[in-house]
Amino acid sequence: MRKSKPKKRILLPDPKFNDVLVTRFVNDLMESGKKSVSYNIFYEALSIVEKKTKEAGVPALDVWKKAIDNITPAVEVKSRRIGGATFQVPMEIRADRKISIGNKNLILFARKRTGRSMSDKLAAEILAAFNEEGGAFKKKEDTHRMAEANKAFSHFRF
Repeated sequence: MRKSKPKKRILLPDPKFNDVLVTRFVNDLMESGKKSVSYNIFYEALSIVEKKTKEAGVPALDVWKKAIDNITPAVEVKSRRIGGATFQVPMEIRADRKISIGNKNLILFARKRTGRSMSDKLAAEILAAFNEEGGAFKKKEDTHRMAEANKAFSHFRF
């Protein structure tokens, strides 16, 4: 950019858990500016997760945070054109981009699931990610595998 970087917007913590990560996730979940609907979906999903993991004794918010950690990739591949050939160059991801990718993958694969409501689908995907399975976790594994396979091109980093 020619001009200075835009200022980071400060997110307010959510009303129930007082956590900024929850607000960020809800913002990614939101469609057409309907934030209250998004909050309802998220809180309903966490209550479903709480019911299903009652015997484990782990709070639903901790299950969700662990699920996000399990599906957050550490590296990604970017295309780089060098001398007429295109190489997939593995690169580490910035911390804020990691969170963004993790959230969006969880939401994307929750939307693809079959189920009655979005909160049911989101709860199922959170539990799958917590148990290191499901679509979002598979996507992270594929990304890491692709980066590992193209490790030879890491000297092309820019």
